[in-house]
Amino acid sequence: MLDEIIKQVSDGNFTVRLVVVVAFIATVITVTMPLLGDDTLARRMKSVTSERERIRARERALAKSSGNKLRREPKIYMKNIVEKLSLSTWLSTGDSKMKLASAGYRGPQAEIAFLFFRLVMPIAFMLGALFYCIFLDSPDSSFLFKSALVLGATYLGVKAPELFLSNTISKRRSSMRLAFPDALDLMLICVESGMSIEHAFRKVGNEIGVQSIPLAEEFALATAELSYIPDRRAAYLNLVQRTGLDSVRQIVTVLIQSEKYGTPLGHALRVTAGESRKMRMMEAEKKAAALPPKLTVPMIVFFLPVLMVVVMAPAIIQVMAQSL
Repeated sequence: MLDEIIKQVSDGNFTVRLVVVVAFIATVITVTMPLLGDDTLARRMKSVTSERERIRARERALAKSSGNKLRREPKIYMKNIVEKLSLSTWLSTGDSKMKLASAGYRGPQAEIAFLFFRLVMPIAFMLGALFYCIFLDSPDSSFLFKSALVLGATYLGVKAPELFLSNTISKRRSSMRLAFPDALDLMLICVESGMSIEHAFRKVGNEIGVQSIPLAEEFALATAELSYIPDRRAAYLNLVQRTGLDSVRQIVTVLIQSEKYGTPLGHALRVTAGESRKMRMMEAEKKAAALPPKLTVPMIVFFLPVLMVVVMAPAIIQVMAQSL
């Protein structure tokens, strides 16, 4: 048996046939393997495209949702008054749109309502002051006092919409400032796990809504702008202008530098998140340190008289009993 195998191997015709068979099998494998193999790159590109389309569809649905009153059409009577009186030319300010966006009011209805109330509120306050001066105030009041009251009420009506916006912006920024360090931690986890910035923003926006709804809204808007605006730098800068937070400005600078120069995001996000947590702790310590001076007057006015009554009442009762 061994001799026959050695004889076949040493035969030249057998060697040629073996080489031909091996070459044919190799050719068949080379041709069929690309057809049978899985195109990983094409599948990944297809999934990325479909995910981007899903993000865009979701953002369109969010913009057209019925619950968002700021995206509805402007009210007819407000729009007519604003257009007929040209309020946008003499009552609008340069940064009114940015203030409205920072306060969470977006769309044409927000600007029209702001201009309408800037016209209506001074008139309403002035009429209220006149009604008080004519029917409720004492007849002995001087004309100078009544004039000052009417002018002061009118000026307060002029400033009332701006004060309302400032108060709303302050509340939104306070909410975002408290929740932003946790949002940075979530973003760091998302980036280190391999997510893109759009996916990280979307994931953080979905998770951070439990702590701060305004911050979740801003992340959702940033995700939409990153999908629509060709210049990603403009989307980042819009996020800074809407939030007005130094921490957001730092992280946006990091994101812009990372996209421009290719620097890693993980370390920068970790450092920025640590600084944000320290700033939040410093603000909490500052408020705690300010409590004793603030409590001094209430303690003197309310607690000390009650304490004196509790301490002195038994002695006074005993003295009165002995005297009787």
